[in-house]
Formats: sequence, C-alpha cells, structure tokens
Amino acid sequence: MKTNILGLPVKETEEISNDLNILLSSFQVYYQNLRGIHWNIRGKRFFDLHVKFEELYNDAQLKIDLIAERVLTIGGKPLHTFEDYIKNNKLKVGKNISVDEEAVHLIVTSLSDLLKIERDLLTKSAEANDEGTNSMMSDFIKEQEKTIWMMKAWLEEKI
Repeated sequence: MKTNILGLPVKETEEISNDLNILLSSFQVYYQNLRGIHWNIRGKRFFDLHVKFEELYNDAQLKIDLIAERVLTIGGKPLHTFEDYIKNNKLKVGKNISVDEEAVHLIVTSLSDLLKIERDLLTKSAEANDEGTNSMMSDFIKEQEKTIWMMKAWLEEKI
C-alpha cells in the first residue's frame, strides 16, 4: 500500500479529501442558511434567536476553515467557488425563512444531514488510520448532537 508523507494510504486519503469537500460544500450552505435566518427572523423571539443564529454561523465559519485546512493537510484542494458548493452540497437551501419554528427546523434538518456526512467520514478515516480527520469528525459530531438536542428541546420535540 502506497502512503503519503503523513503515513496515510494515498487512495483512501484522496477519497477522504473528496468527502471532506462534500462536507465543506454542505457547511457553506449551512452557513449561508444561518446568515439568512439571522437576517430575516421576525417575531417575539427575535432577540434570543437573532443572537443564537449569529453564534451558530460564527461556529460554522470556524468549522469551514478547519475542514478546508484539513483537505490541504492531507494533500487535497479545498473547493472554493459557489458553483462547486452548490454542485456538492447535500443540504436543503433555506430561502426567505423568517418564522422561528421553521428556522429552527431547518437547523435541525441541516445538522442531521451534516451528521450523516461526518459519520461516513468517521468510518472512512478510522479505516485509513487518519486520526486527524477522525478526531475532527468526532468533535463536530459531539457538538452537533448537543445542538440538535437543544433545538429539539426548544421546539418541545423528542430526539
């Protein structure tokens, strides 16, 4: 098996890089969805949600940078055009969402879809002994599961 300078298997690392670009694209759409609902939210819960959505999009922005840097670290090239993001995105695009519950449902659905991508990456990175990607996915999963739990509690829905 051919390995790269990091000691990772070349073929598997290329596949992981491609999957990280899918995650990157999906996170870019998630980020933009959060910006949109942050800007457009209305109603009696505006003040609380406006701040929460800003917190979430700031966190997403940090994760986007981490994902792109991980792609570079393992020898890939991170996608960086809106055309590529839309082509590789796996999330629903939210448009003109201003109602609180609709906004929170979009977040829950988006995070659930991101978890699917991350769990797939977690499996592949574990099989390739790619601890860097594996650790990143574990951290993302733990945080996003907690956010889903909190959003579902806000919606008064079960997990």
